[in-house]
Amino acid sequence: MQDKTKPKPIAASSGLAAPGLVRSLVAECLGTLILVATVVGSGIMGAKLAGGNTAIALLGNTIPTGAILVVLISILGPVSGAHFNPVVTMVMRMRGGIASSAVPGYIAAQIVGGALGAILANAMFDLPAWQISTTVRGGTGQWIAEVVATFGLLGTILGAVRYKPDAVAVLVGLYITAAYWFTSSTSFANPAVSIARIFSDTFAGISPGSVPTFIAMQIVGALLGHWVFGWLFEKK
Repeated sequence: MQDKTKPKPIAASSGLAAPGLVRSLVAECLGTLILVATVVGSGIMGAKLAGGNTAIALLGNTIPTGAILVVLISILGPVSGAHFNPVVTMVMRMRGGIASSAVPGYIAAQIVGGALGAILANAMFDLPAWQISTTVRGGTGQWIAEVVATFGLLGTILGAVRYKPDAVAVLVGLYITAAYWFTSSTSFANPAVSIARIFSDTFAGISPGSVPTFIAMQIVGALLGHWVFGWLFEKK
């Protein structure tokens, strides 16, 4: 018999009352803030310690990002679903996992939290808190990589929710850890994180002009993931 009292990670309740929605929005904002602070901060630290070795810097950026996702999804999943990503929220709405009325607040909380996370990371490393990145990221290979990265992320989430709900946090963390290395874009796979990384002109940064196409590719990847994995994991 299914335990109906146990919260399901990732898929937030579709009928949140006002106090529950406020807590969910705070969780989404705080979770995305910590995620981006980890991405940017570990990028800065990795670049400092790598002595110019890009592979070591990327490794120093990868491991903390995967690790913090496990932590954040584990502790905040029962509160908000631990989306931390507008395209995850979009797909969860399409699948009936979150009310339409909650979607704008979720996405706004994710974007605001992400931007604050980048600013916080800059400040922690005694850099100007407000920066605009000059790192241009683009080209056909990286655009394809963002489709692939986001497609795989949605597949991981949907498959985990369907078959291994207790392992969602670990599986998502492991997927992102791997995707940092098998995609040429280093797997942004998240519009809120992409926007946030504009605000740090460091190893993890991305120029404003590069972001719109990244986000478009992430939306494409998320929709493909929803359709393909939604069909593949359909209950029989």
